Amino acid sequence: MKIYIQNMVSLRCKMLVKSELKKLNLDYIYVELGVIMLVEPISEAKKKELQKSLHESGLEILNDENSILVQKIINIIVESIHYTDEIPKINFSLFLSNKLQKSYSKLSELFSKTKGLTIEKFMQLHKIERVKELITYNKLNLTEISYIMHYSSVAHLSKQFKQIMGFTPTFFKTLVVKRRLNLEDL
Repeated sequence: MKIYIQNMVSLRCKMLVKSELKKLNLDYIYVELGVIMLVEPISEAKKKELQKSLHESGLEILNDENSILVQKIINIIVESIHYTDEIPKINFSLFLSNKLQKSYSKLSELFSKTKGLTIEKFMQLHKIERVKELITYNKLNLTEISYIMHYSSVAHLSKQFKQIMGFTPTFFKTLVVKRRLNLEDL
């Protein structure tokens, strides 16, 4: 039995869900971002218990098809940007459309109506968060980061970063260094 979960977008969320399933003695085949595959169907009473325990952690069981589809889009984006080294090399709209077996225009319209922003903007926000993470690790330079994140150039990365953050990635890097130095002074 598949159960779709809203807001389950991190490895920590997966750990939390596994813990809740264990507490309720529910056997599962897998727990992935946004989805649980249980070994067998569960009663409405058990489902309500699971809903209650997940709700306390900010997670929700999804019941309608449109909400499930939007959550699938979110999970594909989050996974491809944050949890894999390979962002698809093909056009992302084509990738998403193929993966979900729906036309991109329908996916885009549903996502925008539900989330209040476009799929493209949602992806940009996540890419910039990933860029910030990579800058903070301080293991890659901006050229390497722009390549990994499939920006056409460092200039393109910098422009998008500044549009979203209000300052350049280079300035962000100096903030990270200053913060580290301040912590070392303690």
